[in-house]
Amino acid sequence: MTDEQNAGFHDPSDAAVFGARLGRRQVVAGAAATAAATMTGFFTASAASADPATSTPRDQQGVTPPVSGLHTQFGSDARHEVVVSWHTLEPVHEARVLLGTTYGYRRSFRAVTRTYVDGKSGSTVYAHHARLTGLQDDSEYLYLATHAGADAEGGSFRTAPHGRAAFTFTSFGDQGTPTVGKKVTNADGTTVMANDNLGSFAAGDTTLGVERVQPLFHLFNGDLCYANLATDRIRTWWDFWANNSRSARHRPWMPSPGNHENELGNGPIGYAAYQTFFELPAATGQTDTTRGLWYAFTVGSVRVISIANDDVCYQDGGDSYVRGYSHGAQKRWLESALRDAAHDVAVDWIVICMHQVAISTADQFNGADLGIREEWLPLFDRYGVDLVVCGHEHHYERSHPIRGRRDNRTRTPIPRATDTEVVDTTRGTVHMVIGGGGTSAPSNQLFFDPPACRVITGVGAKGSNGKRTPVYVHEDAPWSAVRNPAHSYGFAAFDVDPGHHGGKTSITVTYYDVTGVGGQLTPYESFRLERPRRH
Repeated sequence: MTDEQNAGFHDPSDAAVFGARLGRRQVVAGAAATAAATMTGFFTASAASADPATSTPRDQQGVTPPVSGLHTQFGSDARHEVVVSWHTLEPVHEARVLLGTTYGYRRSFRAVTRTYVDGKSGSTVYAHHARLTGLQDDSEYLYLATHAGADAEGGSFRTAPHGRAAFTFTSFGDQGTPTVGKKVTNADGTTVMANDNLGSFAAGDTTLGVERVQPLFHLFNGDLCYANLATDRIRTWWDFWANNSRSARHRPWMPSPGNHENELGNGPIGYAAYQTFFELPAATGQTDTTRGLWYAFTVGSVRVISIANDDVCYQDGGDSYVRGYSHGAQKRWLESALRDAAHDVAVDWIVICMHQVAISTADQFNGADLGIREEWLPLFDRYGVDLVVCGHEHHYERSHPIRGRRDNRTRTPIPRATDTEVVDTTRGTVHMVIGGGGTSAPSNQLFFDPPACRVITGVGAKGSNGKRTPVYVHEDAPWSAVRNPAHSYGFAAFDVDPGHHGGKTSITVTYYDVTGVGGQLTPYESFRLERPRRH
């Protein structure tokens, strides 16, 4: 986006729309934005209550596409920049976001549109991204997203704090959708509708579970909706956003790409859908082909670095085999980003968000990937990464703090401490596999006993499924700390305590089992990460 496109503008008509919608609130001015709007229906315009000024006149056929899939992402500076996004199946005009607070309208921001043509259906998807700049840190905002002829849809967000502060974030991966997408013929000739993207009813429950916690932001560790498996890939993305907009319109959902974001025919390496729906912080070394696949942002004293593991993994897990696609550009950027974070006295915590895993004790599932151990783990060790959140394996487990590797075929990570309640991350990196976001193919019943690991060390010729056959080597798993065999679905919440100058800072981690409709939660475990403050 250009500086001109980023600049907000004041529009009297937009001010009237925002004021009319805000006028429905029934709480005193200055109350929390989310509370005020939720009580009065600020976020969604109904036919009965919509003001004619909320949109320009509809065309004669009445086919103006609605605002769909409303969601937010942090910009490069999470204190002062947020991107609001939505999508349509037709081109639109005057796409914009009206920004304000509970006190009223501030200004409007024009959206820019990105497109991709789905390689399976030939349909074009239009995603509209409005970059909201000049925001105040640690502040609540309300917004309305609209385009010509459409009723405005609303949301809220809070910007990141300035400097060290307490906040909460959450994480899961491997969700799918809670919807059906194809007809299945039974043996008796009857037909039923079935899910075709590895989703389940739990994919809706996990979203509402996150909303019960109400984090500042959510990290999504790849394999978002498995659209590459679906009969109708665009419908699957639509269903994904319809489900998750319930949360993502109120707090940034920050993703990493998984192997199932690789969709045949969607761009040179298959990620065009992912790259169109998300507008993520820019990173050096990227081209049009790799835009948005790796990035970083800072909240408080936590530096989050999101990376794309298909670039280094041996496993053939997507629609096409793309190992090495960045030609080393991502690794060069990652080392630079880690070095900067390690030398920044304002950063206490380095958190990696990625998809495929370096550790797993599940049998007959994906397994750990030697490519990650070879390419990423030495960098994590060198620059003191504290925490890795990932998915790919459809269960919950975590490692002891690991640093260094055995000199063997699988480069087995070495645990440096074994306390499972309080973990000093200066000793090593804790890896958390959080892959119970809602998939219908959980792996929590496949654990080796005692803990062991299958490591993909390479691939052979293509098999009958068209994939390169993985070469597995087994190893013991001395790094294994905690596993959850009892429940398939859940997510982790991270409560950051900045501590005090000269002392320690900590992150209290709670893993929640999602146990029922409406996001019912039961804590499975809680533990604490800690380290000295850098300043």
